[in-house]
Amino acid sequence: MWPWTPVPKNGEANVVNSVSTLCGGCCGISVRKIDNRAVKIEGMPGYPGSDGKACPLCLSGLQKLYGPTAVSSPLKRVGERGQGKWKKISWDAAIAEIAEKLGRMREDGRPQGLACIMDRECGTVPALFQRFLQVYGSPNFMKTASVDDAYELTLKLMHGVAARPGFDLESADYVLSLGSGILDGWGSTVRMFRARARWQENNAKVVQVEPRLSNSAAKADQWIPIEAGTEGVLALGIAHVIIKEGLYNKAFVDEFGVGFEDWVGKDGKKHDGFKTIVLKHYSPSTVAGITRVDPDIITETAKAFAAASYPLALCGRGEGRTPGALHDFMAVHALNALVGNVNEKGGVWAVPLPDYVQWPEAKLDMAAERGLATDRVDGAGTERYPLAKSLLTRLPEIINAAEESPVEALFVSGANPCYTLPDTAVAKAAFSKIPFIVSFASHMDETAMMADLVLPDHGHLERYEDIPAPSGMNTPVIGLCRPVVAPQRNTRHVGDAVLMIAKAMGGLVAEAFSWESYQDCLEKTLGDNWEPLLDAGFIHNPKFTPDAWAKAFQTPSGKFAFMSDACSYEAEGAPIAEIEGKADAYPLTLIPYDSLRLAGGPVTTTPFVIKTVEDNVLKGKDIFVEVNRKTGGKCGLAEGVYAHLSTPKGTVKVRVHMSDGIVPGVVAMPRGLGHAEIESYVGGKGINVNELIGPVEDPVSGMDAAWGIRANLTIA
Repeated sequence: MWPWTPVPKNGEANVVNSVSTLCGGCCGISVRKIDNRAVKIEGMPGYPGSDGKACPLCLSGLQKLYGPTAVSSPLKRVGERGQGKWKKISWDAAIAEIAEKLGRMREDGRPQGLACIMDRECGTVPALFQRFLQVYGSPNFMKTASVDDAYELTLKLMHGVAARPGFDLESADYVLSLGSGILDGWGSTVRMFRARARWQENNAKVVQVEPRLSNSAAKADQWIPIEAGTEGVLALGIAHVIIKEGLYNKAFVDEFGVGFEDWVGKDGKKHDGFKTIVLKHYSPSTVAGITRVDPDIITETAKAFAAASYPLALCGRGEGRTPGALHDFMAVHALNALVGNVNEKGGVWAVPLPDYVQWPEAKLDMAAERGLATDRVDGAGTERYPLAKSLLTRLPEIINAAEESPVEALFVSGANPCYTLPDTAVAKAAFSKIPFIVSFASHMDETAMMADLVLPDHGHLERYEDIPAPSGMNTPVIGLCRPVVAPQRNTRHVGDAVLMIAKAMGGLVAEAFSWESYQDCLEKTLGDNWEPLLDAGFIHNPKFTPDAWAKAFQTPSGKFAFMSDACSYEAEGAPIAEIEGKADAYPLTLIPYDSLRLAGGPVTTTPFVIKTVEDNVLKGKDIFVEVNRKTGGKCGLAEGVYAHLSTPKGTVKVRVHMSDGIVPGVVAMPRGLGHAEIESYVGGKGINVNELIGPVEDPVSGMDAAWGIRANLTIA
């Protein structure tokens, strides 16, 4: 079927263990080879979370290795941006051009004009980019947003620690998922399915709260349909019942909590505590009017959650690529604190951020110090958004509003913002204004098409790289992505490319990178952990336990903070993305949804996996939107008909799938389709939902809080 995956000749069989970088869950994989050709991918036995299994995208990863979209050599743009006209260029020439442009910017006193976008911030590769920007003189390292950003900020405000949430899912006996696609790609996919099997064995109850009957909702013990974007309000309604009925853990709240009761501040004024605000504003009847959830169900859920031995509440948006409103995360996390299941069995743990990248402090010259003293281009860390580390979703609007782009040169690695950012038309317009873009993509994608130079990274089965634990893991893990086969094309490891650029720059920039190669950097950084990583493919601390309550909280009071000056619970949740238009013109709400069969992030779905997508989601090149039967009937629609889906961002032609598994007034569209026609197997099929949805800025964090956008659906 695919000429670029020929049947290998007979030869000696062997297996190489690695960790996949294709999915957000970082599956451990075992790659079977015949001589030097990889022929099959399976799960790596013993790998934390996945343990012998892997997700569909990782299992079909050979199609990424041998597929036609892989970039075969450095490329220089010769046509207009996006036209796909390139000429091959040598590595030396490409590095020299980058060094010359960056050197000129630095000489002119504008090092802050350099920016970098990556899909993550932990590990040696992101650390190399961050170090380069530091010694060059730019504060503008950005990462694509995710649920981790909101959760890290929640733990910072409520625990007072720099940590990521770890969920002891396997031990929980009552799981309350408020919007998280726990069986639709959230966290480690395989781990979540294993956890579900554990819940069934232990008679644990799983409650899924979301507007659509997803795979997560269908396999839960109870699905609670809800008005899109109101999950945080429901959490506070549940908290109301727990507090009013006296069902909360008084030992934790009284001894280790602060802000629960009213208090008098230094200004002498009385401030409402969490208890007062929740009891005053979030009764079940009030919350029912906002969320569409029956008051009796709110009460029943609250009592069942509080009565469980190991209850766990978690939140997010689908697989977690949208951060959401800080208000919602704090409200949901407060539920775990109310029942005393913070850093306890079956609860939410504060897992320290990876800190194994310990390099000597780089020397900075005057140009670097001046550049680093400027405000970040995205506004993160400024007086307006002091809590945020990165606000990539703000960047397109900032660039488009300026006469000249404040970003003069941009590095992009491991990310595809021209596909994944909301309102992609605005994002592409912004990227078109950036004078110089360098992509390190190993496969051509929408962002690489906008670049001036493409310096291809080795493929995911051709390189070494350290992979910190994926989102939600409750124990520290470092996996090792390792080369299974020799590089098939004229590519370089992205870490080596950074070293080459730094050495071409000379001076203190070059001095900050003393390693001979990326592998040398990786081995020296990991130190004594390198050999264990080579032997097992990962290092793991299964005996990790979080701090006990007496030592767990580093807030000013030394206690868990139910209230924060940064975020009040008095607002009625984050709004739906009413960016433009009125309800009479757009009477419906469009929401995106995630699926295990479609990759919604920077990596495109493989040909094998795209074949598994149901024909009521994608048929030929037509995408289906899901709509409630009653809503569809009022709009004059029927199963399979063509319709025009309109939002304030544009109008597209879709087909209709009528369903009882979605709340009235809501239209749902899958993420992961609508890629550019770079290759025939995935490109040109369906529509990218990000074309129709714009960001909504959370007023506290600056992060994207949009869950949907006003829409209309009319027969074509």
